[in-house]
Amino acid sequence: MKSICKLIVPTLLLALASGAARASEDVRLRLNWMYYGSHAGFALGKDRDYYKDAGINLDIRSGNGSSSAHRLVANGDSDFAYGSCAAMTTLAAQGAPLVSVGVIDASGTEAVIVRPDAGVRNIADLKGKKLLTTANAGVNTFFPLVLKNAGLKMSDINLTNVPDGALVSSYLQGTGGAVGILGGIDDKPAEIKANGGDDPVIFPYSDFGVNQVGYCLSAHKDTLAENPGLVKKFVGATVKAYRDAERNPDAAVDAIADIVGGTMAEEQGKQQARSVLDVTLSVLYSAANEQRVLGMNIPSDWDSMLKLMKDFNDLETDQPASAFYTNDFLP
Repeated sequence: MKSICKLIVPTLLLALASGAARASEDVRLRLNWMYYGSHAGFALGKDRDYYKDAGINLDIRSGNGSSSAHRLVANGDSDFAYGSCAAMTTLAAQGAPLVSVGVIDASGTEAVIVRPDAGVRNIADLKGKKLLTTANAGVNTFFPLVLKNAGLKMSDINLTNVPDGALVSSYLQGTGGAVGILGGIDDKPAEIKANGGDDPVIFPYSDFGVNQVGYCLSAHKDTLAENPGLVKKFVGATVKAYRDAERNPDAAVDAIADIVGGTMAEEQGKQQARSVLDVTLSVLYSAANEQRVLGMNIPSDWDSMLKLMKDFNDLETDQPASAFYTNDFLP
């Protein structure tokens, strides 16, 4: 009998281990761009095995703008995306089966970023000037509203697309007479300084009546319906990771440096990543999130953003703001 037990127990343990391995799900997260400091929370979650412990084998991929990242979730290429909430809402209003399952950047960080030697002291000075941006970038969504509220029109600006990797270098070189770029204050000023540029002149969108939800985690509606457990595990691990990044941002920077390597693992790269992460950590909670629940979609914030998009950005939808988000999967 003992010999039989000796055979059964190892076999049972092997079967259990095999079952645990099978329970781990391959999950692809699509970022809005290549790694930068705002993404350090995801890296920390991988480094500390939060996703692994939740049964998730997380594959983090770079994207080509927020709209592109969300589309890759809509078409089944990726399971989740981190990108502009406004960009996701635009796609969802057009029929893309997308929902925000959590918010990381609760407030927008978008801005017009201008060279200090361009002679632009107020936004009206941009009339007739050239600005650079990137196709599919979420920062493009509300730019027409910023101009309208500033008394300008899109035709007053020469807005030119360049590849994301060339955006800052083109800014620094003043390519084609460009005086500035559209970008986030969470990453672009730090990148400009890291590449030898002076502190830019910044016109935050929020100064021109654009108060919006920043960056969210999007998921496919089918995933919510067919695999809600996965969504809850992913959101839970992500919230845990960003909560840790709040407590120890340097550890998050070290984690992203380990993943990316290269210049990001060097001291200057880490300083740049920390500068970017600090901005993200400063907007984890909107003013309306009085209980400071990390990751929560705040109804009033979404109502405000949807109204802005319908009133000023030609968004067409009969759906309420609540159709574009859910808090059902928060830990």
